[in-house]
Amino acid sequence: MIKSMTGYARVERVGDWGRMTWELRSVNHRYLDVQFRLPDEFRALEAELRGVAGARISRGKIECALRYQREAAGTERIELDAQRLQQLKQALDEVNLAFGATTAPEPTRLLAFPGVIREAQSDFAPLLTQARSLFDEAIGQFTAARESEGARLSQFLVERCEALADLVAQIRARQPEVREQWLERLQQRCRDLGVEVDAQRLAQEIVLAAQRLDVEEEMSRLASHLIEVRQVLDRDEAVGRRLDFLMQELNREANTTASKSQDAQMTRCAVDMKVIIEQMREQVQNIE
Repeated sequence: MIKSMTGYARVERVGDWGRMTWELRSVNHRYLDVQFRLPDEFRALEAELRGVAGARISRGKIECALRYQREAAGTERIELDAQRLQQLKQALDEVNLAFGATTAPEPTRLLAFPGVIREAQSDFAPLLTQARSLFDEAIGQFTAARESEGARLSQFLVERCEALADLVAQIRARQPEVREQWLERLQQRCRDLGVEVDAQRLAQEIVLAAQRLDVEEEMSRLASHLIEVRQVLDRDEAVGRRLDFLMQELNREANTTASKSQDAQMTRCAVDMKVIIEQMREQVQNIE
């Protein structure tokens, strides 16, 4: 099953430890580029989670953002760093002594001094476990979203392959008539000019013209490439680059067919081919 490189997932979990949310989104990229935005407390998980993402995803630029909010932050107990506060008092006493000041500092300003208030230390390991577990859930949803989009892309490409196969059949059916029309025009031109053409010379011209007008080789390669596209779509691996190469090959054959065409109907078919192949190429850019 093919996967799209674009996807989105958001998962959230709430417990007595607070609220945690993972948000994953991705866009097209030539290689795998995983970027994390984590609170400082969770930075230690980045390398581990990067490996988890790399094991499930092959291509795409992926942004993984974690948001964490402590539960009932306003009720947490305030702890003072007594040593830090004593150092601050000594410094203030020295300042007062130097300038002869006697005004006591405001308590709220003392509390605002860096390091005076410290948060109660708690065991952070359970939070890291929650973050790992929730990330696994997010990756699962994210992968499912990419697979769902990939299924739609696969169906789109299969339909376009069928349209191209129909155009190939039309061109093949048209070729004998085009050769006959060319021969009739050549013979009519000779009659109009009153020229007696040597039968052997005419046969040589017919052979040369047939070689110039013949697109059977291009049609055969186009049909072969379409078979390969369908087979690639059934692979359970990253196939975006392979499909991109096949789009180039399809476009090459369509261009050659258009350049060889001496018939309005065949030219229209070749142009329709190029339009369909361009539609396919644009969608292939989204495939992992």
